[in-house]
Amino acid sequence: MLMAKQDYSQYQKSVISGYYNNLEPIMLQKLGELVSELYIAETQAKRDRLWDRAHKAMVQLKIPPAILDHIMQKKDVQILAKNLQDWLAHKKK
Repeated sequence: MLMAKQDYSQYQKSVISGYYNNLEPIMLQKLGELVSELYIAETQAKRDRLWDRAHKAMVQLKIPPAILDHIMQKKDVQILAKNLQDWLAHKKK
């Protein structure tokens, strides 16, 4: 199936470009929100969905596989939160 070529206006192109230029801070913020949600999640099903979203965010952030695997094996929100603090501190430098 072929997709039609998209013709975007100059404004649309600048919005799309801005999103991708700011993808890392956006994903770090999203990961921070997921940490908060994980702390208060009441059911295992909810925690599983949140961990899945956290995993996808870390993949988009290109977190090294060894770190990502460790976090996902433990599924300890405190470990995720500590790593997130480190990533945010590193980003500010």
